[in-house]
Amino acid sequence: MDLNITLKPDDPAHLYEQIYKNIRDRIIRGELKGGEKLPSTRSLSSFLHVSRSTVTLAYEQLSLEGYIAMKKNSGAYVCRTIPTNIDIDRKDFIEENTTPRKAAETEEKYIDNDRIDFSPRKIDMTAFPYATWRKILRELLVTQKADIFYRGDPQGDLSLRETIARYLRLSRGLSCAPEQVVIGAGNDYLLMLLKYILGDNRRVGMENPTYLRAYDIFKALEYEVEPVSMDEAGMQPDDLTAASCDTAYVMPAHQYPTGILMPYPRRLELLQWANEAPGRYLIEDDYDSEFKYLGKPVPALQSLDRSGKVIYIGSFSKSIAPAIRISFLILPPDLLSVYRENCSFLSGTCSRLDQSILREFIDGGYFERHLLRMRKGYRAKHDLCLSLIAQKLPDFTVHGDGAGLHVVISKDPEGRDPGQMEREMTKLALRAGVVVYPLRGQAMKEHPLSSSVPPTFLIGFAALSEEEIGRGIGILAGVWEKG
Repeated sequence: MDLNITLKPDDPAHLYEQIYKNIRDRIIRGELKGGEKLPSTRSLSSFLHVSRSTVTLAYEQLSLEGYIAMKKNSGAYVCRTIPTNIDIDRKDFIEENTTPRKAAETEEKYIDNDRIDFSPRKIDMTAFPYATWRKILRELLVTQKADIFYRGDPQGDLSLRETIARYLRLSRGLSCAPEQVVIGAGNDYLLMLLKYILGDNRRVGMENPTYLRAYDIFKALEYEVEPVSMDEAGMQPDDLTAASCDTAYVMPAHQYPTGILMPYPRRLELLQWANEAPGRYLIEDDYDSEFKYLGKPVPALQSLDRSGKVIYIGSFSKSIAPAIRISFLILPPDLLSVYRENCSFLSGTCSRLDQSILREFIDGGYFERHLLRMRKGYRAKHDLCLSLIAQKLPDFTVHGDGAGLHVVISKDPEGRDPGQMEREMTKLALRAGVVVYPLRGQAMKEHPLSSSVPPTFLIGFAALSEEEIGRGIGILAGVWEKG
């Protein structure tokens, strides 16, 4: 596929900015559909009669902003969900107050598949137990035969719900029965399902910055979403009351994106808030709970709940693989009856074959061994990140360490505008072939972070090798020191 883009040499915008804006606007207008493949950088540069590095720069920016995804050895594809909040100033794609340089001069170092992406959302798929997964699949196809291809319980197969309930009791201290487990294809589906359970006209309190996917879903459900401030312990219950919220979405195990681990007393304060009025609920997203490297595990919020106020949501996307589209809700007893009354007409969204493989993977002890391997590998990368940041980025402060698959670093702006400084540092890194994730890009669109928040970045390490982590942090030290 060729893209007919009219480039204007007399336009003050550089050629790669023109390409970037043209493709971005086509995606926003729906002319380029989600999942559609874009021409390769080589093909498009030849078609437009520009250097390949010019197209590469445009693609890099589109990828950074979440409009396209770059797949190794496959190409660039339009994302199926485009961003609603962009941290990069679209009008100022090129840094202001610098001498413009031609893309060919600045981008000779770019190699399409050599970008170091410090994504906080990716995991290490090189450690996936392919042989074990294939073995379980073969055995199921031999022993289960046609039964496994029939439609199952909309709530999820009972055998998997029993396995999940048992696993959560042992690993997270949850108090739940298999009847309380609802299985669905991903957290997005389950969050949307909550509208049938909680009803309309909810006012949801969310930490800001936050997990924007959940924020977008709540907005799509026409829920009112209120930003709730955080301190070093996480979400502040008094702000929930002040905002007249009846629902709170929290990530106490490792808040995304700040990495805050909510301490025990604050969890009790949130439960007290939920118990102060009828109809209040806490949605606990147990994000990154499997990956804690320092100290003893903190019990899940749901394990402390004695009044049926916590809706627990979890998945296997981070602990096994993103393609394992099996997530689960643990509903309080009173909401379980509402679910059965309002959602019994819905069909199950998870393949029974996939459910059976996951059940065998957990019951056979494979999942536990896999987690042990992943924790060991991720802890090594986590510790390497901290060591390299201390050595090469001594002016940065580290936050959110000790758990999860990313750390957060911030720098004193020393009187400069922190938002502008954050954008400039992001661009400098990108042009050097390194992708970092600014904290301001995770804030609610209607509620940008204040100027009191210093330039802050998410540094994900899970999907990178130790060599890539070292090289990436070294590049950041070089370009940020010069910038």
